[in-house]
Amino acid sequence: MEIDEDVVSPEQDQQQITPKKSEEKLSFFQRLIAFFLGRSDPEFERKRLLKEVVKALKKQRLKFYRARHEIMDPMLAKYFFEFYKTLGPAQSLIKYADYSGVLKSIVIENTLTPEYLDIKERLGEESIRKRAKIMDAKSLTKEIKNDLITFFAAFDIDKAREINHIYHTLSVFVDLTHFDYYFLLKKFDSGLPEGNFFYTPRFEPINGEYIVEDLKEFSYIIEEVNENADWDRVLDLLKEYRGVDIVPRAAWKKTVARIKELRRSRVLLLIIQHIDKNPYFKIKQNLKTKKIVEPYLSKLKTQTELSLQKIFKERHSSKLDEFTKLVFGTASISRLKNYTEKANIAFSKKMLAGFIYVQPLNYLKAFLLDFLKKDIKGVVDLLIIKGKWATNLTSQELSESFHRLLEISDNITEFDDSVAEESNTGTKLKTYFHKSDKEKAAQKVLRQMLKEINDMAKGMIHEAAQNLVTLGKNIKMALDDYTRQPHELIINWKEIEVNYDSDLKSTLVNIYKKIYYIVKLLQIFFKEE
Repeated sequence: MEIDEDVVSPEQDQQQITPKKSEEKLSFFQRLIAFFLGRSDPEFERKRLLKEVVKALKKQRLKFYRARHEIMDPMLAKYFFEFYKTLGPAQSLIKYADYSGVLKSIVIENTLTPEYLDIKERLGEESIRKRAKIMDAKSLTKEIKNDLITFFAAFDIDKAREINHIYHTLSVFVDLTHFDYYFLLKKFDSGLPEGNFFYTPRFEPINGEYIVEDLKEFSYIIEEVNENADWDRVLDLLKEYRGVDIVPRAAWKKTVARIKELRRSRVLLLIIQHIDKNPYFKIKQNLKTKKIVEPYLSKLKTQTELSLQKIFKERHSSKLDEFTKLVFGTASISRLKNYTEKANIAFSKKMLAGFIYVQPLNYLKAFLLDFLKKDIKGVVDLLIIKGKWATNLTSQELSESFHRLLEISDNITEFDDSVAEESNTGTKLKTYFHKSDKEKAAQKVLRQMLKEINDMAKGMIHEAAQNLVTLGKNIKMALDDYTRQPHELIINWKEIEVNYDSDLKSTLVNIYKKIYYIVKLLQIFFKEE
C-alpha cells in the first residue's frame, strides 16, 4: 500500500515541527538583521523559492513527483512510455540522420523549383560526361561554371533562412526520437525488454535523483519543439529519406500535444529545481539554427569540379594511350634511367613534386632514338644529299631542324645521366633531401634544384617540339611535291627513287604521320600553358 506524501506518523510530525519552528525563528532574526544592514540573505531566498516550487508542484495536474520524499511516481514512467511507443520504432530508421548528407540534400532540394532541379541534374557527373562527348574542355568548363552561378543564385537570404528553419525543425524531431527512453524507463521497471512496444510495464516509484539528468536532457529537447511547425512537411521529408512513414501521423499529433502540455505546465522544470535544490535552474532554448545551405553549395561545387577533373584526366589518359600506340605501337614506353617516376616516390613523401616532365621527356627520347636516328635519318639524308632543290631555303630548314633534334637527343641522354645518384647533381639532391626535414634552408635549396632540373627538361621538350613541327612541315612539302606534276620543290625525284629501296611515297607518309602524332602527344602535356 502506497503512503500519501501528505500523511506522516506522529513521530515524524514531532521530528519535523521542532526544527521547523527553530528555523523560522532563526530566519526571522536573519531577515531582521538583513533589513537593518540593507542586504538580503541568498540562502533564505533560495529556500523561500523552493517552497514556492513545492506549492506549484502540488497544484500540477500531472502528479509525477512526490516532493516530500523526492520520489518519482510511476505516472511519469507511463507518460514517457507513450513517447517510447511512438518514437522508439523510428530510432533505428533515422539512426544516422544527424550526419546524413542525403537528408540535408532532400531538405534543400524540396524547396527548389523544377527549373533549378534541372540545373542541379546538369551538374551531376553523368550529365557532365554526356556533354564532354560533344564539347571541348574549354566550352564545357565555361558552361559548367555558368550552371553553378545560376544555381547558386537561387539561394538568396530568404531561401537560406527557409531551408535552415526546416532543417532545424527536422533536427529537433530527430533529437526527440534519439532520446534514450528505454534507459529512463528501465529504472522504473528493470524487466522492461528493449524494443518491445507491446509489453505491459510494471513501473515502480524511484528516487528522483536517478533520473534528474535524463529529465534535463529531455527538457532541453522539448524546449526546441515548435508546436505550430509544419510537421507534415517534416514527416514527408523523412519518408522520402527512408522510404516509409517514420511515425504514424495521428500518434505524432498526440505526442506534440503531450509536449505542449509538459511545456505549459513547467512540471519537469519544477521537479528538476526541487531535486537539485536549485530554484534558479532554467531550461534555455538553443537559438542557434543549423546552417546547411553553405556546406551543401560548397560540396556541390567541389563535387562538380572533381567530376570535371576526373573526366578531363580520363580524356587525357585516353589521348595519351591513343597517340602513344599510334607512334610506338604500344602504350608502355621506358627509355629514361634516372629522371623517372620511381625517383619521385621519395620526393612525394616530402610533399615535393619531384621530376615533373618524366612522361613527355620519356616519349621524346624514345621517338628520337627509335625513329629519328633510324627511319627518318635515312630519308632526310637521301633528300638533302641526292635531292636537287629549287631553293636552298627549304632544304636548309629541313637539315637544320633534323640536326638540332639529333643534338637534343644527345642532350637528353646527358641530362638523364646528370641526375643519377652517383653524379654531382644526384649527390647534392640526396644530401639536401636528407637535410630538408630539419633545415628550412636545405628544403629551399632542394626545391630550387628541382625547379632548375625541371626547367631544363621542359626547355628540351619545347625546343624539340618546335623542331619537329618544322621537320614535319618540310617533309609534308616534299611529299606534296612528289605527288604532283610538274615538280616544283625537288626536280630529280626519279633519281632519288632509284637510290631508295622501298616505296618512297608510303615512307614519306608514314614519317609525316609519326612526326604529327609525337607532336600531338607532347602537346597534351603543355596544352594549358
